[in-house]
Amino acid sequence: MGPHQPLPRDLSAAASTIAVPVSVRDLRPEDLPACTWSGSTLHLRSVERELLRAAAGDVDYLAVCTPVDIPVAIGGVDYRAAAGAGTIWQLAVLPALQSRGLGTLLIRAAEQRIRDRGLRRAELGVEEDNPRARALYERLGYAAYGRETDAWDEEAPDGSVRRHETMCVLMRREL
Repeated sequence: MGPHQPLPRDLSAAASTIAVPVSVRDLRPEDLPACTWSGSTLHLRSVERELLRAAAGDVDYLAVCTPVDIPVAIGGVDYRAAAGAGTIWQLAVLPALQSRGLGTLLIRAAEQRIRDRGLRRAELGVEEDNPRARALYERLGYAAYGRETDAWDEEAPDGSVRRHETMCVLMRREL
């Protein structure tokens, strides 16, 4: 806009970009109330249990945070799920910020944690009906090596719990 052009009445019509720095750190129990976007109350109780495993050193659970220290992406690495590898799981990005590189940052940070443990392979499973996530993992160098069923409890909006069963593509990457 030149110096003599009026500002648009609707500022949403003006295109702008705002860069916000983020950082990666361990997820903490006190973060959970700010992570309701990642899943139901049942899911957050599961994450809370995983944080107990993190305190024991069995897993790492990471958070990508804004400058005001609010998690906008979370995910874990399980060191007990596969011999000789770190298994990346429970990845979630705040829906409004998906496709902005936060998932890539989270995965790269998880891979570094795996390397820091002296392991040289990262593994993960992705639901067959989630091609968008699979495409991300393939762009990051993961290759499919098998399939397996997986299941977990899910909480419906009315609070009822049902068993979710799915087929996952198993993927791995040498680090």
